[in-house]
Amino acid sequence: MKAVRYLVIAMVAVIVLIAVAIAIAVAVIDPNHYKPQIEKAVEDATNLDLVLDGDIGWSFIPLGLELNSVEATLDGERFVKLDQLVAQVGLLSLIRMSPQVDTFVLDGLDARLVVDADGNANWDRIVPQGEKAQESEAAPATEAPATAPETVATEEGEAPSPLNFNVEHVQISNAQIHYDDQSSGQSIVLEGVTLNASDITLGQTFPFELAFRVATAKPQFSVDGSLRANVMANEALNQFALQDINGRFDMGGEPFGGKNVLAQVSGSAAADLENESANLENLELSLADLKLSSNLNVKGFGDAPQLSGNLRIDAFSLKKLLAALGQQPIETSDPDVLQAIAFATAINGPAGKVSLDNITLQLDDTNFSGNGSYTLDNGAVALTLQGTALNVDRYLPPAEEGDTTAADAAEPAAPADPAGANTAESDLLPLDALRTLALNIQLGLEELVASNLTITELNTAISANNGLLKLDDLSGKMYQGEFDATATLDARTNNPKWALTSDVAGIQVQPLLMNLAEVDMLTGGANLDLNITTMGNRMSALRNNAGGEIKVSLAEGQFTRMNLTRMACQGIALANQESLAAEGWGTTTEFNDLHAVLKIDGNTLTNTDLVAALAGMKLEGDGTVDLSASELDYEAGLRIVGEIHRDPACRVTEYVENVVIPLECRGSFDEDPAGLCSFDGSRFRDTLKDIAANAARAKAEEEIDRARERAEEKVTEELERHLDSESADQVRDALRGLFGQ
Repeated sequence: MKAVRYLVIAMVAVIVLIAVAIAIAVAVIDPNHYKPQIEKAVEDATNLDLVLDGDIGWSFIPLGLELNSVEATLDGERFVKLDQLVAQVGLLSLIRMSPQVDTFVLDGLDARLVVDADGNANWDRIVPQGEKAQESEAAPATEAPATAPETVATEEGEAPSPLNFNVEHVQISNAQIHYDDQSSGQSIVLEGVTLNASDITLGQTFPFELAFRVATAKPQFSVDGSLRANVMANEALNQFALQDINGRFDMGGEPFGGKNVLAQVSGSAAADLENESANLENLELSLADLKLSSNLNVKGFGDAPQLSGNLRIDAFSLKKLLAALGQQPIETSDPDVLQAIAFATAINGPAGKVSLDNITLQLDDTNFSGNGSYTLDNGAVALTLQGTALNVDRYLPPAEEGDTTAADAAEPAAPADPAGANTAESDLLPLDALRTLALNIQLGLEELVASNLTITELNTAISANNGLLKLDDLSGKMYQGEFDATATLDARTNNPKWALTSDVAGIQVQPLLMNLAEVDMLTGGANLDLNITTMGNRMSALRNNAGGEIKVSLAEGQFTRMNLTRMACQGIALANQESLAAEGWGTTTEFNDLHAVLKIDGNTLTNTDLVAALAGMKLEGDGTVDLSASELDYEAGLRIVGEIHRDPACRVTEYVENVVIPLECRGSFDEDPAGLCSFDGSRFRDTLKDIAANAARAKAEEEIDRARERAEEKVTEELERHLDSESADQVRDALRGLFGQ
């Protein structure tokens, strides 16, 4: 027992002696005596001028070093300033030969980083240029070996134990960094930085708090941020975790129209650098009334990570969000749209590909569902969405008040440039960007309203690969008919090729034209076959290079604002030298089996075979449409094939039967379509010649008939005088057959 007691006394004595020695060293050694040597060493090694105005002090319990009022200047200008630095090590940890940092305090750090007008940074001047050159030349000789050196062993052959970094308290306060880029005029200030952490132990969770303020000059923008979390890092520093994250960021400035905007973040995050994995758990982000939540797992930090989790954006009002962010409002024709937008999806997929499964997208009262994917190595996008009813007209800007026709007329239209040499004309499509697209998109809608047109069962399929873009399918039903179209854009060359085909069957023309352009001039179920090709990347080139044809047919219908019967009767009345009744004509013309073919040649549409069957008439026509001038030059004719009207002045005699009453359709498409067509008086002269020829022919036939009748009567009289009745009848019948021939 005495031996044990002596041993304990000896150990205590050793500890006391060590403590006394440290106390004597602290009391005897004044670190301020070394300030000139420290300042000179820094000045000799760098371009910095170090000034230690404050005292360098010792602390005993806990043992540590305190440094006050330090400033370093570079070429006469402040580079960094520090009010106080305290680093304290626990005495008992020294005695145990396992030093532990108890407290680390950094107060009043002020750094000034400057880039001059020529792009030179002041921190590049800290080390003299000569020493940099020497370091660069010596680099190959002092280059580290390919394999890391082994840890230096102790005398017993064992590596020393790692530092037990158990910081009792870390405090950083009043830190600021000023960054000024004179070449761009940008200025950034990070100030008010405070950081507090306590009970820091590797492998265990400890609390962490951070606050800061960031401000920029161009644009004027500021963020007051704070972040609290429980942090964990393992001893190997390859595993990290943030739990109970609570971040708050108050933003303001020019990007938000001078308003203050609050952003918040909460949740947990973890990363394993050794296994290349990370995850976000119950992450929630909010910006004004926009709220996003997610759970996400990542495996692999290379070019082909594998993701799994989910993403959700709660319903929010885009208009309210823009207002809260100080942005210009979106004006829509329906003020009640953009009030409920939401999105949710599951995130999965193999390595290198992000798959979005079970997508749900809400746009006000329209709901979409589907799936999509994004391939990281080539940017390929695949998307399939099926939606309910959507009225895009509700989202268009509201119509401007007042009639803009006068304003448009006041500005003279630019002259047409048939050669396509308008220097102000620009390319329509970014060809280089199109060649990088890899798309496979399929969209469907139960109903779509656009430009007042209503389409049901709409399906769209779009693909793109190496500059070849295809509209593989555009089909749907509208106005009691259906349509199907395909298109191709070959952008693999700088002179892209376009092709469009379309098949329309049974679409009612009247409601279509009324809803599209408020034009009421034609009824009937239209069939349309369209085949067009062109080349170019400017509108003028597309027009000049256009070619193809459009086939149009209507089984039966009506011209609702043109009475072609009255136009024909005007010509017949002139031929009869009579006048038509002023009333009872109406404003419509019914027809059957209208068909025509439009040939496309650049800016010109040509038709030579318009045919339609009307009551007692046959409509025929040919002409051209000049697309560059938006003008129509068309000649039509009404061939009289029977009675067409009960008006006596419009009676069809043998003189007018099978003649053509001419019509003309000329003018600009900007005019009223119903007023483009009228009776063509200049061409009626040719019709009069046909009528005169018919009349002369009829007159000659009348004279022949009269002569034949007189001859027959004369012969009959002579026969009755010279023959008996029976013989006379036989001869008379024979003569009648002769005259009949």
